[in-house]
Amino acid sequence: MKDRLAQADYVADDALAVAVDLAMRLGRPLLLEGAAGVGKTEVAKALAAALDTRLIRLQCYEGLDASAAIYEWNYQRQLLAIKAHEHSNESADEIERHVFSEDYLLKRPLLEAISQEKPPVLLIDEIDRADTEFEAYLLELLSDFQITVPEIGTIRATSIPYVILTSNGTRELSDALRRRCLYSYVEFPDLEKELAILKARRPDIDEAIGARIVRFVQELRKEDLEKVPGIAETLDWAAALAGLDIKSLDQDPDRILPTLICLLKTERDLKSVTREVVSRLAGKAA
Repeated sequence: MKDRLAQADYVADDALAVAVDLAMRLGRPLLLEGAAGVGKTEVAKALAAALDTRLIRLQCYEGLDASAAIYEWNYQRQLLAIKAHEHSNESADEIERHVFSEDYLLKRPLLEAISQEKPPVLLIDEIDRADTEFEAYLLELLSDFQITVPEIGTIRATSIPYVILTSNGTRELSDALRRRCLYSYVEFPDLEKELAILKARRPDIDEAIGARIVRFVQELRKEDLEKVPGIAETLDWAAALAGLDIKSLDQDPDRILPTLICLLKTERDLKSVTREVVSRLAGKAA
């Protein structure tokens, strides 16, 4: 699995590769937890690419409900169908059975995922942002890969999707949800792994400057920051430096300082990383 993810430009350590492999073999959802920016969402994208299958993503947020995540009825089509049957000889029960059929369902990500002929990768992203009540909607899906629609009955999976859930740890997830998943904690990459990621994603970056970029970011993460830069920020910064033809980090801090908008995402962090801090970090990265 490690090699298959690498073919999709995702550098996974042994523990994560084993977790993904076991989730696939056992047909169990995989819960990935860790700080924002460590590459949890990219695991699902890389897995879909490695399997050459569809990625279906449910982005969680506060207030997410079944109509946005599972299904809702196409009320406009239902009304049109009812009007079209007004002068027919069908009974009210027959019309009701007709308009409350799968033909009038609007499939949202969860129902869409279990309706595919070829197993897709289902990404339930940032589950910790959703309300605790929403987790209850997931339990039937994650346990039995089926969804119950009161007007129709139980819709069972055409194929079993590969499910990956991510959490940034902003709230504690329920025991019921955790029991249904395999679990892996994703750390910020060490120097060697982050350098491998940079090489895979930006092979045009000179190896020497690439190593300095990664060391600089690794040192920057040790500072007292509100938002620690993730892997995506490292890649953005490397692209920015390459675009500006900056080949050294320690010779001209004044040229480096404006580019830190790629790494720092709050006013406080931008103000705290001064020219002097840049010089110090660049010196350690040299």
